[in-house]
Amino acid sequence: FEAGYIRHLEWHRQAGDTWVWYGWTVTFGERQRSLVYASFGHSAASLDSPVTPAEDERDNIANVTPHAQFAGNAVYEYLPALSRGSGVPTPAVRLELTTVDIHPGAGRAFEAALSSSHSSLQNETLWYRMVAGGTAPRYVRLRPRPSLSAILGEQVEQSLPDAVNALIAKTTVEILSLRPTMSYGLSPVGR
Repeated sequence: FEAGYIRHLEWHRQAGDTWVWYGWTVTFGERQRSLVYASFGHSAASLDSPVTPAEDERDNIANVTPHAQFAGNAVYEYLPALSRGSGVPTPAVRLELTTVDIHPGAGRAFEAALSSSHSSLQNETLWYRMVAGGTAPRYVRLRPRPSLSAILGEQVEQSLPDAVNALIAKTTVEILSLRPTMSYGLSPVGR
């Protein structure tokens, strides 16, 4: 799988892809060893014209699909009013990925509760709302950090505000490790 995915990233390079692709593996979580990949900072219009979609899919089928089981694919909208950061995560060695499924109709109340605690954010914390691709309503929070101890040492920031507890149907927290060789276009990452 890894060799095939790296070949697919080489296809992106040869095709002149201008998007940056992050690749992480789940280190701690129910999906341990799974690859999570994403690209950030795109307008809705730019999603209409990625690098040659038919050729991308053909290369993906040749190099990746025979060695993988796909668990999902979704589009998320960055929520700057709830976040601290640019919406494009710092390429850090570790990433805390929190997925929050909330009860139907609770989106506005959930976002209002997060907004009220926004000023207490000390470090990069990025919130996204799912637009398409899975169980809705769903939110994702990314917290890039330089180490596992940095993630675990921020228990206050890791916790969601108490005001959202009744709005949440399910929360999943996973810790991911950046895979530079399975990423494309990233700046070098310090260790």
